Amino acid sequence: MIVLVTLGVRALMSLAPGSIAEVVLGESATAENVAALEQELGLDRPFFVQYFDWATNAVQGDLGTSLITHMSVSESILQRLPVTLELAVLALVIAMGVAVPLAVLSAAFPNSILDRVINAVTSVFLSIPAFVAGPILVFVFAVQLGMLPALGWIPIGTDLGGNLRSALLPAVAVALTEIAAFHRVLRADLIGTLREDYVAAARAKGMRPGYVMFRHAFRPSSFSLLTISGLSLARLIGGTIIVEALFVLPGLGQLISGAIIQRDVITVQGVVTIIAVAFVVINMLVDVGYGIIDPRVRNSARRAKKKAIAPVKAVPA
Repeated sequence: MIVLVTLGVRALMSLAPGSIAEVVLGESATAENVAALEQELGLDRPFFVQYFDWATNAVQGDLGTSLITHMSVSESILQRLPVTLELAVLALVIAMGVAVPLAVLSAAFPNSILDRVINAVTSVFLSIPAFVAGPILVFVFAVQLGMLPALGWIPIGTDLGGNLRSALLPAVAVALTEIAAFHRVLRADLIGTLREDYVAAARAKGMRPGYVMFRHAFRPSSFSLLTISGLSLARLIGGTIIVEALFVLPGLGQLISGAIIQRDVITVQGVVTIIAVAFVVINMLVDVGYGIIDPRVRNSARRAKKKAIAPVKAVPA
């Protein structure tokens, strides 16, 4: 997947009009100067030769050097990744912290007035994109109430409280859509699980509704929630470009957007590689999480492994 993604990015960037050399030299550059710089940078070589050279260095941890800023792409990513990662994780925590209680309430009282009100509120969240929610939150909490800063970023090592204050509004703007998605998925799974026979048996034994909900129904209903939360985290790492630009945050979003405008192929490819690796790693962690949540997954995997390595018995003629 990583190879296909990086190949696609390289191909798309090469389809754009003009060349990187023209961007570096400026509009007054002559054709001879452009050709000389392309030869110096190796841009006149075949497409797959350029990609293979980059991939060989990337496997060794070297994502190249920016053709525009002449900075190491790896260093640029390491400087900006903590901002994007903190924003994505904080948004996911907020979404889970709000969506799970709402889903439990909706599943405990399905089709009630409370359930309908919660569904209406989450539908509003789902219909408001981040670039609309961001200005609304800034107007309410920064301009009118003065509770939180509107723009800027304070590093976590400088001031923890100031860092959380500067990250809260953009994180909430990103989390609103995730709240709606998490709520709907978990609500549907919980309602289905609560109709199972073993849940009815637990209720017949006189167990408390809260105990039945969280002891018997919640864990088997959280598979879909685990899946979409992992995918959401991976998507948020690379999908906060608009929010970062809106709140002036020095994250990966600003780095890749500026690199695309400047035709900085090396920087774009390095950032996309990190995002693709994040998708792969998070998907692997989600698969591991299935076994932690439900031991039946681990047991079935062990049985399948034993069956695969078991010697084949001779069948009598």
